[in-house]
Amino acid sequence: MDAPGTRQIADSLGLHYLYFPATIHPANDRDFGNAILSRWPIRDARKIVLPHLARIGHSERIATVGTVDIDGVPVRLYCVHLATPLAVSGGGRRDQARAILDDASETNEPVIVAGDLNSHGLGKVFAGAGFDWPSRRIGSTEWWFDFDHVFLRGIRLAAPESIGVVRDNRKASDHKPVWAVLALDCAPAAP
Repeated sequence: MDAPGTRQIADSLGLHYLYFPATIHPANDRDFGNAILSRWPIRDARKIVLPHLARIGHSERIATVGTVDIDGVPVRLYCVHLATPLAVSGGGRRDQARAILDDASETNEPVIVAGDLNSHGLGKVFAGAGFDWPSRRIGSTEWWFDFDHVFLRGIRLAAPESIGVVRDNRKASDHKPVWAVLALDCAPAAP
């Protein structure tokens, strides 16, 4: 995403949004980063700069982080876009995943991590850290690969069938969006 595109989509859908640039896109010389769109106001906005620059072009990857309050329960959100296998080694990409997990470990709030891992196998890093991985078997999201995922802690799918992939994205992206309907397992904290 870029800032004007994020704002246009959020405004057209009546949503709140949070956007941080990560790098300059080589094809169009515009900022390129991660966005969160939400029906709830977003607070505690932050950008996590992930370790390891790309081998070629030296672009960086980030996670966009914010918190929303859903029925009085704070939920931490992470939008991620990890490096491709050609840009950063497998160990470096695991370091990127661990940087997000390290940040998430600092809260007891429910957490949603979602985005493009550019890998299926990196999901095991999140699962190994205690996150549910409901998108594990949703099928391809980019060509024949399942690169785009959702990880949950302290929040769950509303029903087993309440996750999927939008198969016709009308050429809005080279990836197909993952969707999920979620339910909170916890009650709001007492005042």
